[in-house]
Amino acid sequence: MSLKLVTFSAGSGPRPGAMLGDSEILDFQAAGLGYADLSAVIAEGASALAAIRAKVAAPPASAKVALSAAKLLAPLPRPARNIFCVGRNYMDHVAEGDRTRGITSSELPKFPQFFTKAPETVIAPGASIPDHGATGVTEWLDYEAELTMIIGKPGANISREDALSHVFGWTIANDVTGRDLQRRYGQWFKGKSLDGSCPMGPWIIPADELDASDIAIQLWINGEQRQSSRTSKMIFDPKDIIFHLSKGFTLLPGDVIMTGTPEGVGYAMVPPKVLKTGDTVKIVVENLGELTNPVG
Repeated sequence: MSLKLVTFSAGSGPRPGAMLGDSEILDFQAAGLGYADLSAVIAEGASALAAIRAKVAAPPASAKVALSAAKLLAPLPRPARNIFCVGRNYMDHVAEGDRTRGITSSELPKFPQFFTKAPETVIAPGASIPDHGATGVTEWLDYEAELTMIIGKPGANISREDALSHVFGWTIANDVTGRDLQRRYGQWFKGKSLDGSCPMGPWIIPADELDASDIAIQLWINGEQRQSSRTSKMIFDPKDIIFHLSKGFTLLPGDVIMTGTPEGVGYAMVPPKVLKTGDTVKIVVENLGELTNPVG
């Protein structure tokens, strides 16, 4: 079973831990592991993971917390820097976006299209995505299921061959977007950085325990499947993303990089469908987990 690193609360502030099966959490601090948060684990890297795995294999009874008595938070509730994102990174998603603009022959991006989301957008699994449509902020609130990587080793000008050695682990995120804002302002930051627009979690699986090169990524709205693809269909895979993003730019431990979404977004449907109060968004990434959030 993969190591699942979590941030949780249980009657106090955020605390780092690891899942023990499906119903318990190992509290790192109660287990004598001196990590204040998962950022400290990420910064230490392999030796931290070794110590955690030893405790997970033989967890002290006093360090076990029932999942029913705890609340899972986003693994990195407040990333230290803006969340790095890649737009238009699945061929069929490029095509569906072009169709909405009357373009019948799509040209694939020659380079990754980078943008960021503010770190304050991050919310926990199960937390409500604000219905910014109900408040008149946007008429086109949309979803985007994304495989997401967490950087563990710092570096700049990283080669493709060395790129994955800089990845600490993987999680799931939802790039909730105000589509009309995305287009209105001529760049994507505003439409991508609405409050609560980055559900993330429920955990981080270390990179040495998950081959993310060809796994299924799927999304449902109220039980209706909208997105279904595989990470192997990315135009720029994680190696390419790190190679391009790190040119002349230092990636740091704890940096969050969302890798793009496949086809099936709401604005490209006929007729278009937007997120609204009462909806439930469920994302499943194969061998990684499930991220579910209501809208309201």
